[in-house]
Amino acid sequence: MRLFAGVFLIGAVVYAQRSVQEFETADGVVKITPIQHASLVLEAGGKVVYLDPVSGGNFSGLAPADLILITDIHGDHMDPKVLPTISKSGTAIFAPAAVAETIKTAAIIRNGETVHTGPFTIEAIPMYNLKRGPAPGKLFHDKGRGNGYVVTYGGKRFYFSGDTENIPEMRALRDIDVAFVCMNLPYTMPPEEAAEAVRAFHPKIVYPYHYRGSDLNVFKNALAGSGIEVRILDWYYKS
Repeated sequence: MRLFAGVFLIGAVVYAQRSVQEFETADGVVKITPIQHASLVLEAGGKVVYLDPVSGGNFSGLAPADLILITDIHGDHMDPKVLPTISKSGTAIFAPAAVAETIKTAAIIRNGETVHTGPFTIEAIPMYNLKRGPAPGKLFHDKGRGNGYVVTYGGKRFYFSGDTENIPEMRALRDIDVAFVCMNLPYTMPPEEAAEAVRAFHPKIVYPYHYRGSDLNVFKNALAGSGIEVRILDWYYKS
């Protein structure tokens, strides 16, 4: 793994601005660049994949997308305005049906479905709330509406949770090499609950993302001794 740009400390946690993370696979290196909150870019095999690109993120110097994955309809995940700025001829978009109602060019992928595109295998994983919502009887994220994703390249499996609580489908994941897991209240789950979920499916490496306002040291400490490597990046740095 290589880290680029400045590195600074907050408490016991190391943060790095615009840190490009590199992972060796059987087919070459996968590079993942955090952009903002839930947005990131994955590069592998000469292809560029954007996850949940939204306005306000720093996309300067990044190549246009071959593939865009969108997890949900909320504005911190789905942003129609930014898509033309990162797209090119032939850019494909995969998203749940609720997103495709707005993004008409998106190909629909539903919970439990798998697609093969270019060098990638994309699995749509459920993401939803079990108990948290804006009002009694309502949830922030209904089951079946949004997708997390497992992206496989070169034999390595990368999981991106989207907005979810500690759901059975997450706990049942297997053979995840690298996981990006959300945590923020009131919309998803607190760090200790996220750590409980991560212990259950036991990825080799986990990164908190979509964590605005969360205490990441709580998450890291809760996984101490688990054998899971916790890596912390700053997804809210000022460029």
